[in-house]
Amino acid sequence: MSIIRRCPFADLWVDPFDGFCSIVPASWDFDTAGFANARVDWKETPEAHVFKADLPGVKKEEVKVEVEDGNVLVVRGERIKEKEDKKEKWHRVERSSGKFVRRFQLPENAKVEEVKAGLENGVLTVTVPKVEAKKPEVKAIKISG
Repeated sequence: MSIIRRCPFADLWVDPFDGFCSIVPASWDFDTAGFANARVDWKETPEAHVFKADLPGVKKEEVKVEVEDGNVLVVRGERIKEKEDKKEKWHRVERSSGKFVRRFQLPENAKVEEVKAGLENGVLTVTVPKVEAKKPEVKAIKISG
């Protein structure tokens, strides 16, 4: 008879994802749901609004940056799922794939006709220049009398 050692903490560990598939609706499309929430940072500098999105493994041909309705910045794309080879055995698949869309309402000071975008090292950077703040025009009025 062999002794089986048991971890004293085994009963305390609960897998938070155990049973997850049973609560997800069958109509949920896992191919497009996994990458739906591309993370985006938005900062404002004195010259521009700068958006940075982490898009590892996405080629620039797979990303679209558009301005809709005059002031809505739209970033959309798709990370293609790697093709399965029947000769290979997968042990784990953690990288997400699928389509994503993010929309941002731009402020009034955005120059939407001068938006620039670049993709480098898996980071998409979108720069939206700002309209220069107009200095109040002072007009001297001649006083009669």
